Amino acid sequence: MTVFFMVLAAAAGTLLAQRQGVEAVTGALLSAGELIALVIPLVVIAIVMAAYAQALLPREIVERWLGRDAGWRGLFIAIAAGAVTPGGPFMAFPLVVGLRAVGASLPICITYLTAWSVLGIQRILIWELPFFGVDFVVLRLLVSLPLPLIAGVTAQWLGEPVRR
Repeated sequence: MTVFFMVLAAAAGTLLAQRQGVEAVTGALLSAGELIALVIPLVVIAIVMAAYAQALLPREIVERWLGRDAGWRGLFIAIAAGAVTPGGPFMAFPLVVGLRAVGASLPICITYLTAWSVLGIQRILIWELPFFGVDFVVLRLLVSLPLPLIAGVTAQWLGEPVRR
């Protein structure tokens, strides 16, 4: 996958150089460097937080509340946790990796990520309400509310694959 994206980046850079010149490539690389400088610390912090969560959360508790036998309770905990988790994928994904490592089931993790992506409270308050208004947000939430539960129940129904 890394090789694919490296080839894709090289092709895009070559196309940009042909169309707009080397200066455009240099400008794009500088912009990329600024973005990397902004994102890398967040990714490092998120990975460290996930490692702390993994070390702090006893396996027995995670398995009881978020494991294979957590049932509906685990799904609803995942929905609530996903809805209140702030930040982008650099926060949510390492957290899920950490929870998975200490016994959270795949359906619970899928439910969490789905809730995080469609029900994120901070995104609603900071972005959606100011841009789209109350009517839009309420309707979007009404149609999106069942999605995490549907994803989790479907994942449970399909069964958790054997870990490699």
